[in-house]
Amino acid sequence: MLQYEFFRHALLTAVLASLMCGIIGTYIVARRLVFISGGITHASFGGIGIAYFFGFNPVLGAAVFALLSAFGVELITKKSGVREDSAIGIFWSFGMAVGIIFIFLSSGYTPNLMSFLFGSILTVSSNDLLMMALLSMAVTAFFVIFYNLILYISFDEDYALTKRVPVQLMNYILIGLVSLVIVLNIRVVGVILVISFLTLPQVTANMLSHHFRSIIVYSILIALLGSVGGLFVSYYADLPSGPVIICIFVLFFLVVKLVNRIIRRWMIQKALT
Repeated sequence: MLQYEFFRHALLTAVLASLMCGIIGTYIVARRLVFISGGITHASFGGIGIAYFFGFNPVLGAAVFALLSAFGVELITKKSGVREDSAIGIFWSFGMAVGIIFIFLSSGYTPNLMSFLFGSILTVSSNDLLMMALLSMAVTAFFVIFYNLILYISFDEDYALTKRVPVQLMNYILIGLVSLVIVLNIRVVGVILVISFLTLPQVTANMLSHHFRSIIVYSILIALLGSVGGLFVSYYADLPSGPVIICIFVLFFLVVKLVNRIIRRWMIQKALT
């Protein structure tokens, strides 16, 4: 399999996606931002549709639309009386509607549309890899440098304010990174499944540890095992790679959950005896 360039690209993509999703996904789960991440994911489809219509890179269109949607949710929530879930719903539905309209208006056939909806890790190009590598380095560097500040914000914003942390600025930067990670990983598992890449490994890791740093490490390892394993399974079984990767993540979650329950029952029985 490694003789094929597309498969080597897919393996590198799996490593980079696991790294950035493991890091940023831990922040998403800790801050309980899964819903807003889902909103950004679906809102970015509007940028894909606009990009197809005007004939430029769909990833760039999705990135711009995702960033605007993320900042829009933050701004509306903070500056007006609109609840966060309502603001997310507005951008979620608006983005999907705009994307569908512009794709409908686009002339000719849009062959890559299915890859954006359901992902196609085997079609990742060298340019996609370069962008993912740059973003992975940026996310890693940002979390290493500002780890303590991110930790404060993730669990107690009021405490962070007492430490004179620029909470609002950090929130905008972090939600921007979340948006970019989501957009670049749309090519891996698609609009519909990308949120699973940012939550399933992290939830599984949280059952193994309650320390923020450890959850990041475990999330990266689980995402790496699941994505690489999913690649091999999809190759031999001739199945779409994105859904297979997510199914393996779910399998990991169920196995860890079952093992935890068995261990807990054994410890209770041992304590009673």
